[in-house]
Amino acid sequence: MMMSRSISYQEELIESLKDPLEVAPDIEACLEEENSEVLKLALNDVVEARHRMNQLSEDVTALLEKLGELLSEKKGSEIYCLSALLDALGFQLTVTVKQETS
Repeated sequence: MMMSRSISYQEELIESLKDPLEVAPDIEACLEEENSEVLKLALNDVVEARHRMNQLSEDVTALLEKLGELLSEKKGSEIYCLSALLDALGFQLTVTVKQETS
């Protein structure tokens, strides 16, 4: 009798985060949440996924640690660290004109 193998939620999440099309909306949702802990957890997962794909530059870990410090301290410069981390992961922040509501 063969036993079925189950994949943990974390493993499924990391696997899905290997696809940039899955990552971008997740990070955007975390930013919209305005919860630094949620954002840090999400970015840690993205870094883990990229690490498993051997797609990390050497500075990503340092940038992630610095962002964690900045988000914990609530300093205004965290957005610059976030931008650098996303750039190192192959993403970019974008700004669009908000549509006016009638």
